[in-house]
Amino acid sequence: MTHDAAGLIPAPRHDQSRPGRAGARIHPRRTALAAGPGTEGVARLLRTTLGQALGLSLPDGAPGGDDTISLRIDSALEPEGYRLTVADGRVEIAGGTAAGVHWGTQTLRQLLGPDAFRRAPLRVAEAGWELAERTVEDAPRFAWRGLMLDVARHFMPKDGVLAYLDLLAAHKLNVFHFHLTDDQGWRVEIRRYPKLTEVGAWRERTKLGHRASPLWDERPHGGHYTQDDIREIVAYAAERHITVVPEIDIPGHSQAAIAAYPELGNTDVIDTASLGVWTTWGINPNVLAPTDNTLRFYEHVLEEVLELFPGDFVHIGGDECPKDQWKASPAAQERIRALGLADEDELQSWFIRHFGHWLAERGRRLIGWDEILEGGAPGAPLPEGAAVSSWRGYAGGIAAARAGHDVVMCPEQQVYFDHRQAPGEDEPVPIGYVRTLEDVYRFEPVPPELTGADADRVLGAQANVWTEVMEDRRRVDYQAFPRLAAFAEVVWSALPPSPERDFEAFQGRMEAHYARLDAIGVSYRPPAGPLPWQRRPGLLGRPREGAPPIV
Repeated sequence: MTHDAAGLIPAPRHDQSRPGRAGARIHPRRTALAAGPGTEGVARLLRTTLGQALGLSLPDGAPGGDDTISLRIDSALEPEGYRLTVADGRVEIAGGTAAGVHWGTQTLRQLLGPDAFRRAPLRVAEAGWELAERTVEDAPRFAWRGLMLDVARHFMPKDGVLAYLDLLAAHKLNVFHFHLTDDQGWRVEIRRYPKLTEVGAWRERTKLGHRASPLWDERPHGGHYTQDDIREIVAYAAERHITVVPEIDIPGHSQAAIAAYPELGNTDVIDTASLGVWTTWGINPNVLAPTDNTLRFYEHVLEEVLELFPGDFVHIGGDECPKDQWKASPAAQERIRALGLADEDELQSWFIRHFGHWLAERGRRLIGWDEILEGGAPGAPLPEGAAVSSWRGYAGGIAAARAGHDVVMCPEQQVYFDHRQAPGEDEPVPIGYVRTLEDVYRFEPVPPELTGADADRVLGAQANVWTEVMEDRRRVDYQAFPRLAAFAEVVWSALPPSPERDFEAFQGRMEAHYARLDAIGVSYRPPAGPLPWQRRPGLLGRPREGAPPIV
């Protein structure tokens, strides 16, 4: 079986192949695997994925031996860079670190054809898989190449999360932003506060479509991850060189927590004991009270979160926090006076800064949505090391970078994958602007306003998948793919400026990539439009017309 898998996605920096010259043959029984020092984990995963998919045994072999896949660290390469060489009857993957070797193995899977992405072999390939002589040298453009998945609005069971980690790895994405709490559900077990999941993980019913829709799903909806589930997810991600960034929303988007523990809300303004987990969508007026009790509660929550998630960053939300209850609350007004703050905006900034300093004292870094830049009192900036997720456009990221903060670009007008993929009535629950595959391919994470050191503060970008209108994994698949493949190339590959990118060539490579997605089992949007069962007739959306603004 011969494979010259054109269609590598993301596109590598350098790819030199000699199609007429045999480079190596991967044989089901003879081909060995030699793992150099530091690559043992990569070898273990490669044995699992290729062994399952193609029926390979991959016994231990000697580095550089004939009929061998060799893995090694080469410190001369960039940390996530790799060099894959197919020649003289063997395959060698060298990486600057184990992560680089791992990304090289993902390229090898693509070279072996779509069957390399299955979970069991389709047939016994006695002759093996022949690879043409080839050298691929590659490294990513950005260090932060992410996907945010909202499991608060619609819960995704653990097996779906693990499947998405596999999809991230296959596309050389390395950050999984895990949106675990919101008004509509609390999804992570906290031992000290069991009601967060006993009460906060379930809502009585669910709005179908946009919040203006008259339709409801009257079934209770919910679920949560135990702490052991989280440990498994984090370990599974780490094996694939993916960092999991948890998000715990503070101080807005918190009705699920208030439903579980009413004392967290503004009890002097509303009857918080009457609140349940929110059943509809939008910006919720019920926000956390700025009390010492609330601060201690969330410190205790975060203590357990830090135990579960070892990465540098913890996302604390900080977005869409209405101030009406604080304006009406005598307790909140007294807090503003006692702290010497000017207004409710500065009160929100105080909230954020408290947890930023608390995290910094424990060696972690706060990251939040771009609203965390607002309301800073004079002499009270964000803590050193805090980073900003720029979602309302580029402006927040530009301001953050110029103020010396790292930035992750995720403007909703460009890379919110709940936004519809095409005009017309066939798109299921049409939300937001039309963002086609080509639109995503032309997304540029670094705006022209940033140059030099300011541009260097753009860590990278992430695509955000908000699930208000995505009731299960098939719907998430439809919204995320194939656009996530285009996004992956944007954040990995050294592409020309946006207008000069060769989208037709990318489309051509996607023909091979659709076969890989089919082998994995992804319910992507077909190029010709949604299949009949992917549509959602009668469910009201909120389409926005015209080109999205660049803000």
